[in-house]
Amino acid sequence: MELSLGISLPLCLVLVSRAFTAPILVCILRILKLPPITQMGQHEQDGSSPPAFGTRYLVDKEKMYDFNAWDNVEWSEEHIEGAVAKVEEQRRHPVPNAEELLRCPADQWDKFYNKNERNFFMDRHWLLKEFPELDSTKRENVDDSERIWLLEVGCGVGNTTFPLLECCSRDKAFVFSCDYSPTAVRLVQENELYSEEHCHAFVWDITKRTDQIPENSLDFILCIYVLSAVEPEKQKNAVENLVRLLKPGGTLLFKDYGRYDLTQLRFKKNRFIGENFYCRGDGTLVYFYTQDELHELFTSAGLEKRENSQDRRMIVNRAKKVEMYRMWLKCRYVKPLSRSD
Repeated sequence: MELSLGISLPLCLVLVSRAFTAPILVCILRILKLPPITQMGQHEQDGSSPPAFGTRYLVDKEKMYDFNAWDNVEWSEEHIEGAVAKVEEQRRHPVPNAEELLRCPADQWDKFYNKNERNFFMDRHWLLKEFPELDSTKRENVDDSERIWLLEVGCGVGNTTFPLLECCSRDKAFVFSCDYSPTAVRLVQENELYSEEHCHAFVWDITKRTDQIPENSLDFILCIYVLSAVEPEKQKNAVENLVRLLKPGGTLLFKDYGRYDLTQLRFKKNRFIGENFYCRGDGTLVYFYTQDELHELFTSAGLEKRENSQDRRMIVNRAKKVEMYRMWLKCRYVKPLSRSD
């Protein structure tokens, strides 16, 4: 797609992104009904269709700068050593007010949503590519009259909830949406797409129990970039509270930050709270996991592993010839049909 000036649309948007803040850029992309820039400009040079999601592999290093991103790139020993050194430097300059930040983390998210409202995060239309089992229209061996029951944890302003309701037949899915920011929940409830017939949004701190959802009732729980915002000492309790809500055979779908992700390595002085646990400039919290940590966290709560994988991506700044490494962890853990004593 080209603009009238002969500038490719992806290039134009990259230039625009340098001129506007993230919330304003999100609004521009929504108005134009375009995907995020990181998903654009990915077609092969010969004009063929782009590769399948998550399958652009860097085979020839001489072609590293041909595209903006490569999937599943192995990290070199040099990169890992540099990451370890960076974290050690962060450890020497901890945040000075950790106790205050940990006292009521929901307050920081409430301030965030009061400031940004619906203008910060993009809708997660990629979700069904990551977790196709959420598509209620493609479920096999299920009675047409049977609904699937889902919980989105940390719903924010509905960037997952509403795309889910849009993609799924509303008669076949009911979505519970929770967040511990009252402002975020209010914004979900005020959305014109919100209907209590198909969705129920409520305030919930997952480190405590809830009476909003019956135990053993959910088919799926979505936990996308949420658990990392919980203080590490409280994460075990949070997972146990979620597992209570899953029906036997129900699945916890998880994606979050992995250890030494670019986001972790970019933290400057006075952001380190504890091992692999940080605060952002706005006071919100974030933790960076290993696969073993997550496996222990989920299995100790009684879940069984179906998937625990790394999503490694190398982002390339072609102008500056700089490579940046992202690391996310993706999990599927299932509540067994029967527990052995």
